[in-house]
Amino acid sequence: MSIKKILLMLCLTFGLSQISNAQLQFGVKGGINYNNNGDLTLSGVVNNAVAGADAKSGFHVGMWFRGKLPIVGIYIRPEIVFTQVKSEYLYKGNNTSYDFKKIDVPVLFGKKIFGFANVFIGPSFQYVLNSDFGLSTVSEVSLDKFSIGMQSSFGVEFGKLGIDVRWERGFSNTEAVFVDNLTSINIDNITNQIILGLSYRL
Repeated sequence: MSIKKILLMLCLTFGLSQISNAQLQFGVKGGINYNNNGDLTLSGVVNNAVAGADAKSGFHVGMWFRGKLPIVGIYIRPEIVFTQVKSEYLYKGNNTSYDFKKIDVPVLFGKKIFGFANVFIGPSFQYVLNSDFGLSTVSEVSLDKFSIGMQSSFGVEFGKLGIDVRWERGFSNTEAVFVDNLTSINIDNITNQIILGLSYRL
């Protein structure tokens, strides 16, 4: 078992054990995200080429849980979120879409401020389900699926309704590899995105 998976299990075990001793709140969430992937690199051609990504909007939807840790007085907020990330690269003179779908499991720690606002920060564990480079001539060869990053957020709550903005940055070196005839296409999948979310407490 990899160190990343062990860290995920430890964080979830600790979080759930602490929440079980606190008043648990939970709800649903969704929103949009603007992601900027890393570079696209071509190899197997005479001159290697590198192209940066243009950010496109994706979406996310999932569930959240929140409880106050009894000893330290801060909140823990684990989430399970399905996310679709979109980018665009210039390939062979054309703007070509690239998107991948993943499951995010952020485990955030934070505090309420001013009575109606909150700040959170913590690790985010990601498992990529699949990826797609928008050309019929391209086939996927390999895909790094598991990665770890960090999220930080600022949000406000009005009764059961919450709004937050987050920044997420990946720490792991992950990539997707595609083949187009004799050309290998390597896309850096490291996450760097702004997330706008709307949540509702059930």
